[in-house]
Amino acid sequence: MKFLIITHVKHKLKVEAISAYAPYVREMNIWLKHVDDVIILAPKTCDAIDSLDLNYQHNKIQFKPIKHIQFTSLKTIVSSLFKLPSILISIYKEIKKADHIHLRCPGNIGLLACIVQIFFPKKIKTAKYAGNWDPKSKQPLSYRLQKWILSNTSLTKNMTVLVYGQWENQTKNIKSFFTASYFDSEKKKPEIRSFSQTLKFAFVGSLVSGKRPLLAIKIIESLYKKGHNVRLDLYGAGDLEEELQQYILDNNLGHIAMLQGNKGQQVLKEALKKTHFVVLLSKSEGWPKAVAEAMFYGAIPISTSISCIPFMLDHGKRGLLVEPNLKTATDKVASYLNKVEVLEEMSKLASKWSQKYTLDVFETEIAKLLG
Repeated sequence: MKFLIITHVKHKLKVEAISAYAPYVREMNIWLKHVDDVIILAPKTCDAIDSLDLNYQHNKIQFKPIKHIQFTSLKTIVSSLFKLPSILISIYKEIKKADHIHLRCPGNIGLLACIVQIFFPKKIKTAKYAGNWDPKSKQPLSYRLQKWILSNTSLTKNMTVLVYGQWENQTKNIKSFFTASYFDSEKKKPEIRSFSQTLKFAFVGSLVSGKRPLLAIKIIESLYKKGHNVRLDLYGAGDLEEELQQYILDNNLGHIAMLQGNKGQQVLKEALKKTHFVVLLSKSEGWPKAVAEAMFYGAIPISTSISCIPFMLDHGKRGLLVEPNLKTATDKVASYLNKVEVLEEMSKLASKWSQKYTLDVFETEIAKLLG
């Protein structure tokens, strides 16, 4: 089988290695176990390879670069419009030669591929929509257009679209799916936390405005002022790093809020085993791996009610759903901190649910999709 991947993810080439953002490549390497030949159609970057990158694993793989496009300013819009014809031609040529087409959405390249695939109704296709599939959510026009094309079975034929969460009134080609991080062999009964000692909170993700890390710090600050023994560790890096560090210094919070930077998977795993709560207050998500990974080890999520998170948390039975508001979020979290039996049950339910979605199960489902 000649397997074609079309994605907006930027790739790095060094000698014979092809690498990209590790969580994405880690998942794609599972797909690639079940195909003969691989072609990757994606933008190329000359940035240095770092700890967040991972190499593809396959002995017959070709990388075919296409231009990167974006529409964030007048300059980039004009530049991108000139690039469109060559990108569309490349997508058309590669789809024509492939046996199975795999689209990664949402993204600008994904949108172009969604349009081109319409002209190949007999080709077998899958699309991974890694964003928020919630039909009621407010999203950019390009995202809404991709969702409309992918779910329109008159335009899109022979396509299975993998989405996060379970949504009503979906077309027959939409399949609820998941992402996994751990193997069956890593399943363990979670450590029993003591909720009478220091309560450990963790933020795992990019330090950017869309993730609201400052709100996470302020909630911990408010809980501390209410007399709770709490501590927050923030794992990740991003544009807000200096601002967050300054806020911690200005408000003398260094003893309860600490920036830990980017850490490897093993370090995070050990931290999550002892963490009481993981905080995710994002404005938008697809499948939040940080939440699923924390739940795997019994950490209780505190999250905004976006995308598939209510489904993951069983609408509050496996974690706390909060509004992105300092007072209401703090009050809700504080109201649970003395309910030890409730929290212990949440921890057990979170772990039991997350441990159903392992890499072993994921690979089995991928193999079914590839026939």
